[in-house]
Amino acid sequence: MPTKYAHTNIISENWESLTKFYIEVFDCKPVPPQRNQSGEWLEKGTGVKNASLKGMHLRLPGHGESGPTLEIYSYGNMIEKPEIPAANRKGFGHLAFEVDNVEETLGKMLKFGGSKLGEIVVKEVEGVGTITFTYATDPEGNIIEIQNWKYR
Repeated sequence: MPTKYAHTNIISENWESLTKFYIEVFDCKPVPPQRNQSGEWLEKGTGVKNASLKGMHLRLPGHGESGPTLEIYSYGNMIEKPEIPAANRKGFGHLAFEVDNVEETLGKMLKFGGSKLGEIVVKEVEGVGTITFTYATDPEGNIIEIQNWKYR
């Protein structure tokens, strides 16, 4: 089988609340069953001593029933991340969603507990088209880019 992108994982303080955010704001769809996993196999595979986790996969919009998922889990024992989100922090940067209306989606993100990180910008990209975008965060500080392209 050829290589295929499968999922992106977010480790969440409260997986149920964060799952609701992605369902409400970005129309992600739950992919049952809810996960409740632990044991030696998980400890060995993750390298986390006494690993236990709970959570859910969400089907990302726009890719059909076999598209990639967003996996939102909470571990029984978690370590803290840096307090302030920064777009230029090393490692995982952001998730990006293409939306019909950036301003409207940003409003929805704020309504469901997200926060603004940047300003809405409109930029002509020569040879491509015009992008409208901004960076914001989900309720747990994970960075999300929301964008809309008007292609030539």
